[in-house]
Amino acid sequence: MKNSNRGLQRFIFLIPAFIIMMLGLTCCERETPPPPVDPEPFVRLLKEQSFKSHILNRDISYAVLLPKDYDSLSESYPVVYLLHGYGDNEAAWYNYGLITYYVDANAAQTVPMIYVMPAGFNTYWVNKYNGNFPYMDMFVNELVPVIDSVFRTVRDPQHRAVMGYSMGGYGALILPAKNPGVFKTGVVLSMSYRTDQQYMDEPQESWNSQWGSIFGGSGSSGTARLTYYYKTNNPFYFFKNPGDPALNGQNYYFDCGDDEESLSEPNNLLHNLLRDLNIRHEYRVKNGGHSWDYWHKALPEALKYISSAVQNIPYADNPAPTDYGTAVPADRIFDERLEGSEITFSVTVPSAYLADTNHYAVILVLHDRNAASQQEESTNMTSLLNLNMNSSKMPASLIVEIPVQTEAVTAADIQQIIGQLRARYRTIENREHTILLGNKQAGLLAYELIPECSELINACLLFDANLPADAAATDPGLSYYLDICDEGINYKSYHSLYMSLRSNQVNYEYRVRQGTPSHESFLTGLNESAAFMKDHLKN
Repeated sequence: MKNSNRGLQRFIFLIPAFIIMMLGLTCCERETPPPPVDPEPFVRLLKEQSFKSHILNRDISYAVLLPKDYDSLSESYPVVYLLHGYGDNEAAWYNYGLITYYVDANAAQTVPMIYVMPAGFNTYWVNKYNGNFPYMDMFVNELVPVIDSVFRTVRDPQHRAVMGYSMGGYGALILPAKNPGVFKTGVVLSMSYRTDQQYMDEPQESWNSQWGSIFGGSGSSGTARLTYYYKTNNPFYFFKNPGDPALNGQNYYFDCGDDEESLSEPNNLLHNLLRDLNIRHEYRVKNGGHSWDYWHKALPEALKYISSAVQNIPYADNPAPTDYGTAVPADRIFDERLEGSEITFSVTVPSAYLADTNHYAVILVLHDRNAASQQEESTNMTSLLNLNMNSSKMPASLIVEIPVQTEAVTAADIQQIIGQLRARYRTIENREHTILLGNKQAGLLAYELIPECSELINACLLFDANLPADAAATDPGLSYYLDICDEGINYKSYHSLYMSLRSNQVNYEYRVRQGTPSHESFLTGLNESAAFMKDHLKN
């Protein structure tokens, strides 16, 4: 009995210790923190987003590209709305436009921005004429507020831009033009729009499905297609209306390839109209047609333009100066006089000319120089061409500079100069290796002389040339390179020649570049023409 009591006492004594131990284990379990949860990775490109539109009574899909540091900063950002073309959808800009790549590649020259890619269906980004599908109302009154509520945006017109291609190019014009209180900037790439005559000439089925259903006049022909609603949304009409919302100081940038089939004419004519009306804008024409290859080439400058606009920084009037390289040594430059004439010219030979026995192509330069800086301008011109030859951008050739202060040089003089060159220098005696170029008044002279010299010369390059208003060309055996600054005064005559070359199926390249006409701009254009010259010197 005594042993039993002692065991019971021992058991009773152990109970509190056991309870304390269990409580300790429980407390330890409660104090152990939960395992860490990995944060959701930051996704810059948000695909397959949507919201319910009450105006259209349907879901509207969109995608968003955010700045790289959006998740690590608390900044608010400007917004660029990217509009797709007819038949495409909101995925076009990231699948084919490669917008993430181009934004990042140009990040050093642009501010961070939010890029929104909405579905535009085939609406041309406007309300339908009959009110059945008021897409623009939805865009302005629902989409923009949704984006402003979901993302950290700067919520004013100055910090909103629209950029689009083809049908989206028209949208990028019409949205800021009609809604200056929402959008300040429009970047218009290969705008899908036509002149009145082009619309009247459209095949019936094409008109009905693509434009008549939007602007009215479906099933009609001729002038009946030019409805009141069509005209209210037509830049060739509303830019002419004093007090129109389109004239509220928006930033407009246009870019269109020189090989566009039906869009070159209206885009070029719109530039001409805006020049006539002194409406501020930028205009570019490069080599190419209606494709992403062309729009990719347009994106670097377009993004820089938008970046300047959202910062309210005036866009530069002129590009950075061209690198001319070093001056050509004097022992490679020979002064000549045309036999039996007062006409003088200089011949600059390639760097290897004095050491080899090769024959070379010929570049004839009718050079309009400023009286106060003639020698400097001649030196810069020959240095630039020599630099391009040394870097293999164009073949080694003789540079024949013919200073032009008046129009005294005739076609017979050019023919005699070529003959004299062939007699005194090692030239390739073939028209396929000889080109003629000129700037300003000398460009006019080149334009006038080339038809009479086509048996000796295969191409003519014109730089801000003072062409006649009805400039035209018809010889399919010649090639033309037209280069003009977007602030050049000869925009109408260039348009005339450009349209003539297209209609007469004459080989051409057409360029409209940033800038105001000057000798510097001539050299910039000359530098950019190297590929054309290479093709037409054929060494």
